[in-house]
Amino acid sequence: VSEQTGSLLEEVVVESVEPGDHDRYSHYVRKEKIVESAVMGTPVIALCGKVWVPNRDPQKFPVCPECQEIYDGLREPQDGEK
Repeated sequence: VSEQTGSLLEEVVVESVEPGDHDRYSHYVRKEKIVESAVMGTPVIALCGKVWVPNRDPQKFPVCPECQEIYDGLREPQDGEK
Protein backbone atom coordinates (compact mmCIF):
# COMPACT_ATOMS: atom_id res chain seq x y z
CA VAL A 1 0.00 0.00 0.00
CA SER A 2 1.41 3.31 -0.94
CA GLU A 3 1.93 5.72 1.92
CA GLN A 4 2.10 8.59 -0.59
CA THR A 5 -1.36 8.08 -2.03
CA GLY A 6 -3.27 7.65 1.23
CA SER A 7 -4.95 4.64 -0.33
CA LEU A 8 -7.98 3.01 1.21
CA LEU A 9 -6.76 -0.36 -0.03
CA GLU A 10 -4.49 -2.74 1.79
CA GLU A 11 -2.52 -5.66 0.48
CA VAL A 12 -3.42 -8.97 2.13
CA VAL A 13 -2.62 -12.55 1.29
CA VAL A 14 -4.92 -15.33 0.17
CA GLU A 15 -4.28 -19.00 0.62
CA SER A 16 -6.30 -20.94 -1.89
CA VAL A 17 -7.72 -24.28 -0.90
CA GLU A 18 -8.99 -25.12 -4.36
CA PRO A 19 -7.56 -28.33 -5.85
CA GLY A 20 -4.67 -27.65 -8.21
CA ASP A 21 -4.24 -24.06 -7.10
CA HIS A 22 -0.79 -23.97 -5.52
CA ASP A 23 -0.15 -20.25 -5.96
CA ARG A 24 -0.32 -17.86 -3.06
CA TYR A 25 -0.63 -14.14 -3.66
CA SER A 26 -1.10 -10.94 -1.73
CA HIS A 27 -4.30 -9.21 -2.80
CA TYR A 28 -5.62 -5.65 -2.50
CA VAL A 29 -8.66 -5.21 -0.21
CA ARG A 30 -10.30 -2.17 1.40
CA LYS A 31 -8.61 -1.45 4.73
CA GLU A 32 -11.82 -1.28 6.74
CA LYS A 33 -12.76 -4.76 5.52
CA ILE A 34 -9.45 -6.14 6.83
CA VAL A 35 -10.26 -4.83 10.31
CA GLU A 36 -13.79 -6.23 10.12
CA SER A 37 -12.43 -9.60 8.99
CA ALA A 38 -9.88 -9.69 11.80
CA VAL A 39 -12.55 -8.95 14.43
CA MET A 40 -15.52 -10.87 13.03
CA GLY A 41 -13.83 -13.53 10.91
CA THR A 42 -15.83 -12.49 7.86
CA PRO A 43 -14.49 -13.03 4.33
CA VAL A 44 -13.08 -10.14 2.29
CA ILE A 45 -13.25 -9.50 -1.46
CA ALA A 46 -10.07 -8.54 -3.33
CA LEU A 47 -9.99 -6.17 -6.30
CA CYS A 48 -9.65 -9.24 -8.54
CA GLY A 49 -12.81 -10.78 -7.05
CA LYS A 50 -11.16 -13.43 -4.86
CA VAL A 51 -13.13 -14.06 -1.64
CA TRP A 52 -11.42 -15.45 1.49
CA VAL A 53 -10.67 -14.90 5.17
CA PRO A 54 -7.12 -13.47 5.45
CA ASN A 55 -4.82 -15.31 7.82
CA ARG A 56 -1.27 -14.92 6.47
CA ASP A 57 1.43 -12.22 6.33
CA PRO A 58 1.03 -10.51 2.92
CA GLN A 59 4.68 -9.45 2.90
CA LYS A 60 5.72 -13.06 2.27
CA PHE A 61 3.94 -13.41 -1.09
CA PRO A 62 3.98 -11.72 -4.50
CA VAL A 63 1.12 -9.39 -5.40
CA CYS A 64 -1.70 -10.85 -7.47
CA PRO A 65 -1.10 -9.64 -11.04
CA GLU A 66 -4.81 -8.94 -11.60
CA CYS A 67 -5.14 -6.95 -8.35
CA GLN A 68 -2.00 -4.98 -9.22
CA GLU A 69 -3.33 -4.13 -12.69
CA ILE A 70 -6.63 -2.91 -11.24
CA TYR A 71 -4.89 -0.99 -8.43
CA ASP A 72 -2.54 0.70 -10.91
CA GLY A 73 -5.56 1.80 -12.94
CA LEU A 74 -7.25 3.54 -10.01
CA ARG A 75 -6.96 7.30 -10.13
CA GLU A 76 -6.40 9.64 -7.23
CA PRO A 77 -9.47 11.62 -6.10
CA GLN A 78 -9.44 15.22 -7.27
CA ASP A 79 -10.14 18.13 -4.91
CA GLY A 80 -13.73 17.92 -3.73
CA GLU A 81 -14.15 14.25 -4.68
CA LYS A 82 -14.36 11.36 -2.25
